Amino acid sequence: MNDGSQEYIFEPGDFRFGRRNNLVKFNKLPPVGGEFKSFSVYFDQPFLRNFSMETGYRPEKHIIGNAVTGLKHDPLYKNYFDSLPLYMQLNGESDDGLVALKLREAMLLLLKIDPGMKDILFDFSEPGKIDLEAFMNKNFHFNVDLDRFAYLTGRSLATFKRDFEKLFRITPGRWLQQRRLLEAYYLIKEKGNSASDIYLELGFEDLSHFSFAFKKQFGSAPTKL
Repeated sequence: MNDGSQEYIFEPGDFRFGRRNNLVKFNKLPPVGGEFKSFSVYFDQPFLRNFSMETGYRPEKHIIGNAVTGLKHDPLYKNYFDSLPLYMQLNGESDDGLVALKLREAMLLLLKIDPGMKDILFDFSEPGKIDLEAFMNKNFHFNVDLDRFAYLTGRSLATFKRDFEKLFRITPGRWLQQRRLLEAYYLIKEKGNSASDIYLELGFEDLSHFSFAFKKQFGSAPTKL
């Protein structure tokens, strides 16, 4: 997993927790002759707010930490995830109660094993206005909509566009493409990467669009470097 500035490596059997309001990429590597399997449990805001009101859990402080943290190995986590395959076929409205129970169970396990998680789980503050230039240079390769970039920098979309053009003297869309292409040029020319290795990592949706944009920007196809 990579959040733009740090890489996190997890091995089979590891448990991890991802914080909201962070951009993260996943690289899933199956073992030779094997397959990759994982389970994810997602807590949305309504669930967290309801749980907080019902149980009285409140954050005591604002925690600034990594986008992803490893959870310590505990038999309770293992037993919980070992039970999930039995619930994978539940998809009807009549099963909603059972799914809600498993979510609640996961929450109670997190708080039992690490009570300090309440400071992260129940902190409902919105992102504050942050350094736009530093954020964009860290996260330009994430393929997300502009309104998501705006939210994560603590701005409305209109304010984001206004602040961006004032800072960079170019529209966000144009800047993102140019910045990604400059990074691509460096990775291909200096690091020896191929276009097929990097286009997804740099936020391009398909190889043909990347190659076309690259040739238009630099006058030659990436394979000619």
